[in-house]
Amino acid sequence: MTAQRPDLLDLEVQVCFGLVAASRRVVALYRPLLEPLGLTHPLYLLMLALWQHGRLPLHRLAELVHQDPATVSPMVKKLESLGYVTRRRDPADERTLSIELTDQGRELRRSAESIPVTMMDRLGLGEDELARLRAVLDDLIDRSRTVPD
Repeated sequence: MTAQRPDLLDLEVQVCFGLVAASRRVVALYRPLLEPLGLTHPLYLLMLALWQHGRLPLHRLAELVHQDPATVSPMVKKLESLGYVTRRRDPADERTLSIELTDQGRELRRSAESIPVTMMDRLGLGEDELARLRAVLDDLIDRSRTVPD
């Protein structure tokens, strides 16, 4: 007896469904950890990029979080209103807007340091398993970039 092949249009077979469902669940688990810091998950991603790289032009910050500058700009304004970043025009090129952490933004990093370990515990993921998952996701991201729109 041969196993029947699943219908390729079954919801459970869709890569997009698995990614969206997993993303929503994981982001929801971040929420109670981020709310005390005044951050949403998208704002947290911007802060992670700034903690890692320091001052960044807006367009580079947007690239790092795989967003358009027009999407990132209002989020940066929110971070500025929270006192975590400053926005400054580059004197050498007025078209370039640089985003830089404030002292308060750098200090926030200490409060966020426990988040990755807490999330690993909540998800029951060890470091090796997390690294394998990241590698699969990175590969998927790279493959999707090579597909024409």
